[in-house]
Amino acid sequence: MVTLIANLSTGKGTWGHVNALLREETITSSILVTNEFGRDNFTNDKESELIVIDSRAQPMDLEKDLIEKLKNKIDKKDTEVLLNMVSGSGAEHMALMGALLKLGLGIRLVVATAEGMKEL
Repeated sequence: MVTLIANLSTGKGTWGHVNALLREETITSSILVTNEFGRDNFTNDKESELIVIDSRAQPMDLEKDLIEKLKNKIDKKDTEVLLNMVSGSGAEHMALMGALLKLGLGIRLVVATAEGMKEL
C-alpha cells in the first residue's frame, strides 16, 4: 500500500502540484493536511482523507495535533509513505515531519514533474 501524505496549504500553484501527485497510479491512498480554507475549496478527482489543522498554531502544538490525528490512519507494517511539502509554510512542514518521525514512519520525499512523480 502506497500512501501519499501532502501538505495542502498556501503557495501559488501548489494545489495543482498536489493534484498531479494524486493522479499517480501508484498512490493507493492519500492524506492531505490542510486548513479550513483547503477543506472547503480543494477539489480533486481521487478521494483523499483531509486532516484539518490550525495553520496559525505554533509548530509544537501543530505537531501534537498531527500525531493525534495521524496515529491510527497509517499501518507502519504494510505502508510505504510518500511525503510532499511543496505547499505550506515552514512551521507546517516542521510539524508534519516531526509528527511522522515520532510516529515511527519511514518516509520518501516526492515531487511532481513533467515526467511524473519523482523521489528526491
